[in-house]
This record gives sequence, C-alpha cells and structure tokens, in this order.
Amino acid sequence: MRILHLSDTHLDRSGSPDADGADGTAALRCLLAELGHLRDLDAVVVTGDVADDGSREAYARAQGLLSGYASQRGADVFYTTGNHDDRTAFADVLGSGHVQPGAVYEGAAGERAGSSTIDGWRLITLDTLVPGKGYGRLDCGQLDWLRELLVSPAPSGTVLAFHHPPVALDVDVQRALGLQNAADLAETIRGTDVQLILSGHFHLQILGHLEQATVWVTPGVVSRIDLTARPGTERAVHGPSASLVQLGTPHGPLIHTLHVRDPRMGETVHEADEEEMREVIERLGSSAMNPN
Repeated sequence: MRILHLSDTHLDRSGSPDADGADGTAALRCLLAELGHLRDLDAVVVTGDVADDGSREAYARAQGLLSGYASQRGADVFYTTGNHDDRTAFADVLGSGHVQPGAVYEGAAGERAGSSTIDGWRLITLDTLVPGKGYGRLDCGQLDWLRELLVSPAPSGTVLAFHHPPVALDVDVQRALGLQNAADLAETIRGTDVQLILSGHFHLQILGHLEQATVWVTPGVVSRIDLTARPGTERAVHGPSASLVQLGTPHGPLIHTLHVRDPRMGETVHEADEEEMREVIERLGSSAMNPN
C-alpha cells in the first residue's frame, strides 16, 4: 500500500499569489510536476485546508489537478476538511471526500467522515473542523461512528486521516491549535487495528504515537514552517512538500518526506513575532485554554 500524503494546499478562488506571495495553485502544480516519476500509488490523501478561502472554485481546481494526477496512476483521491475549509462548499464539490465510500458519517453541524477499503486497508477520514477557530475537535457522534466501524478489523489494518494533529512539539501554537480532545480519540482506537494516523495543519513533519498507532504530520504544500526561528515566533518559508507512505512492509510504516525543488525554496513567506503569535493563539485557540 503506497499513499501520497498531501496537506494544506490552500488554493483560493483567484489561483494567484496572496499578499505574502504564497500561491497554493502554483505550489501544487509544481509538486505534482516534480512527482511525475511516482507511478505505483494506491491512494492520494489530502488532510485538509484544501481551500484557503472555502470557495467552490478552489475545490474544483484541486479536484481537477489531483484527480488527473491520481487517475494516471490508478489511484483515487481522498480529502478531509481543515480549519480553512468550508463544509458546504467542500461537500458540494468533493462530497464525503471519498469517490465510492463504504460508509459515511453526516453530523448535525455538517460534519462528514467516510470510510473506504483499498486492497485490504481501511482508510477512514474524519472531520476535525471547528468553524471560526484554528484548533480541532472530534464530536461525540463521529467518535461513536468510528468506534462502531473499528469493532470489525480490516483485513490489513486501518489508517485514519484528518487535519489537526493529536500530537504536538513543545511549541505553544501547536498545543493551542492541535486536536483538543486527542485523549478521546486515543480511548476510541485503543486495542483496535488502527496502525497509522495521517494529519497536517502544522506545515512541518512530526512523527509520534497515539496508543498503538504511528502518527505522521506531513509538511504543507503551500508553505513550510521553519522551526529554526526564535522560540515564540513563527517563520513560514517557500517549498512545496509531501510524504510517501508505504504500508505492509516488514518494517512499516515507512514514511519519507518529498521536498520539491522550487526557485524560492527556503525564502520567507511570512514571519510573526511573539506578540503576533500570542494574538493568533488568543483569537483562534480554544476558550478552555484562554479562560480570560
């Protein structure tokens, strides 16, 4: 099982650079062109922030670019929502995020999760979006739906994919804007056949564990966070990135990061100082972490 894992494409209606010079459409096109040599893929998984502005035009462009790339390799594309996505526009263009799901969850607030089986592997996408906020959360309905699916193991195992990581480095903004109820997810998957969790959101790669599952956070397509910046600040740099995931090997999961050649690779997209980052956490973080 070989998965090309992308996240944070941040396409917009215009398909042109933003005020900082970040261009999700150009970055995605560059990435797919550079990865033209990848042929043996079973799935392409995009873990959220497909659109930067939640526009239907952005989702349609993502679908056109990624479906063309994947179909040439006999693979399907699977999408999840992120904090920049709009559930209504996402669903109008991408449906559940699965081409032919075996099971779909539809929540009262428009949450959509889906499950598909690929060569014995079960791929489940979850919706961690909290509208208007930067952090993520899984509602009780999704967790109950997931728990019921996991009662029956898949022939090869299960992979979960969603936007907000359930793990974080010792970085304030990651702790504030990650998955806020990771303990609930841990309880749900404990002792099941979930072997791997794929997520994005942080725009840099992190490897961790949640219960028995390996957690992989892939860097962003539109930009990458540079942790050599001073603690408490944030620096985003150009350079589209993705991950190739191999499952079912003797030492799997095997994961490596693909950093695409870009003329501006490493150049700064934007920088935020300590005060700006505190404002981001206050505005987009959980009220439980910001009681005032």
